[in-house]
Amino acid sequence: MADTGITIQDTTLRDGEQTAGVAFTREEKLAIACALVALGVPELEIGIPAMGGEEQEVIRALLALRLPARLVVWGRLHGDDIAAAARCGATCVHLSIPASDLQIERKLGRDRAFVLAAIDRQVRAARDRGFDVSVGAEDASRADADFLLRFADQAQASGARRLRYADTLGVLDPFTTHAAIARLRRSVDLELEMHAHNDLGLATANTLAAVLAGARHVSTAVNGLGERAGNAALEEVVMALRHLHGIDTGVDTRRLPDLSRLVAAASGRPVAANKSVVGEGVFTHESGIHVDGLLKHAPNYQSFDPAEVGRGHRLVLGKHSGAHAVRAAYQRELGITLTKNQAERLLARVRAHAQLAKRPPEAEELRRFHAELHHTELRHAAAPGIAEVQP
Repeated sequence: MADTGITIQDTTLRDGEQTAGVAFTREEKLAIACALVALGVPELEIGIPAMGGEEQEVIRALLALRLPARLVVWGRLHGDDIAAAARCGATCVHLSIPASDLQIERKLGRDRAFVLAAIDRQVRAARDRGFDVSVGAEDASRADADFLLRFADQAQASGARRLRYADTLGVLDPFTTHAAIARLRRSVDLELEMHAHNDLGLATANTLAAVLAGARHVSTAVNGLGERAGNAALEEVVMALRHLHGIDTGVDTRRLPDLSRLVAAASGRPVAANKSVVGEGVFTHESGIHVDGLLKHAPNYQSFDPAEVGRGHRLVLGKHSGAHAVRAAYQRELGITLTKNQAERLLARVRAHAQLAKRPPEAEELRRFHAELHHTELRHAAAPGIAEVQP
């Protein structure tokens, strides 16, 4: 695996499965894990041992695959959860506890002193069992900034390897994210991980901001699955890091569409046609201005080559098409070379069809349009005084 300095920690099998109504089978979890590792994802969060025997059996099966990746189990910062992780044979555990006063008081019914003491006690206990430990600051984005530093200092002093900064309710923007992660980066030597939720549609943007501020681990989920509006999408984060910041995460992006389809089928959550990177329609073009520019020189309307994700441009004819697109479609799909005048006349036919049928014309319909036009041209040539009737 490439050492790029940024580690993707994919949580599709844990937080992704926490999407309301989603439940992966054992076989689906194994298939998704293998697909993620085949892409080059170096770290997977694979489940929650405290859920019980069935979940533990699946975790054991995943660990038995001996995949070339770091497999992490998730738990609360609690002795029972640590013991459940140990029964699975896991070696890496993520332990989570609230960091915001709101959740400490209203969820745990405790105070800050309790949280700091629990971090010290349970991280040391996990370390004594041989675990590599990551500590999760749940609701970190609503935590008091000074207390969060104490939280991180305690995790580091107790032997944790990493601190996960969780924007649990997706309330950050990239500016506040950058400031929060930069402050932690200046204060502690722990590895920092960003776990962003998408409630306001900013999970990917906030993840990028965290990387720029010094986070070296990012939490993602395929297709953006996760609680409520989901997590930062694996495909978005990987492609945005590459094209906006020149950071290659080592992920084989050509396999992203296949992975997306696998997870969509297993989760029962279809991917929207306009979903960035992996949506079926994101490389489909109709607008006449765009198609004309694309045909002249692809980068005119191409932010990245779709071949990077194993795709290609698709041109469709519709209400917004231009004559250039009509000529290209007839040549590409039917091997028919149109004159400029023929393309203009067929364009009107295509637009009328698109408005009536609410879809692009299919190849046989294009062939029929052309045959009708050819018949009209022959009639007009034989009797130029006869008024032309449009089909």
